[in-house]
Amino acid sequence: DFFFEFLPMVAFSASLFLYMVLLIVMKWCINWDSRMLSSTCIDLKGENAGSWGSAAYDGEWIKCDSEICTPWGYDCGLNGYDLGDRCPLNYGGDGDGCQPPNLITTLINIALQPGVVDEPLYGGQATVQIVLLSIAFASVPILLLAKPYFLSLKSYSPIIHAEEDSSLIQGNDGEEHDEEHGFGEIVIHQAIETI
Repeated sequence: DFFFEFLPMVAFSASLFLYMVLLIVMKWCINWDSRMLSSTCIDLKGENAGSWGSAAYDGEWIKCDSEICTPWGYDCGLNGYDLGDRCPLNYGGDGDGCQPPNLITTLINIALQPGVVDEPLYGGQATVQIVLLSIAFASVPILLLAKPYFLSLKSYSPIIHAEEDSSLIQGNDGEEHDEEHGFGEIVIHQAIETI
């Protein structure tokens, strides 16, 4: 029971649900003001020139050759305003790691679009999610089939269900009879337990 029920259940739960809790904690701990500011083009001579040098940005402020720069020195005037290019993190996806992700969409996409992360929290997130999804998928057949298989190997010894009222399984002569189950019943029972 430990190797073929408990460990696969823990692996399945941890690979999806514990990972989601980890993503929630990571999202709370990241300074999103700084990340979003790092991909913001600031016009050094315009209305938002006063935000240059703001303490909201955690990194080093670097001026570019143009009048419109990101805090880390990306020249928006020369290179354009594409968010993927402006973000210094290069984690991939639409926001490249500079915008907070929608975690519900992230969890759904782990199963529906493996390897695709629209708004990553960290570098290599797509690879980690593929590995975790593989662990979850590998644990399901073990949960469904391992116990019935080992019980079928012991087919010479029937499975007995203990009844609270022993009179239900006693015959007319007062003797107790064992209730035997076929392989199909065991598989169905295991599938119900797995779900």
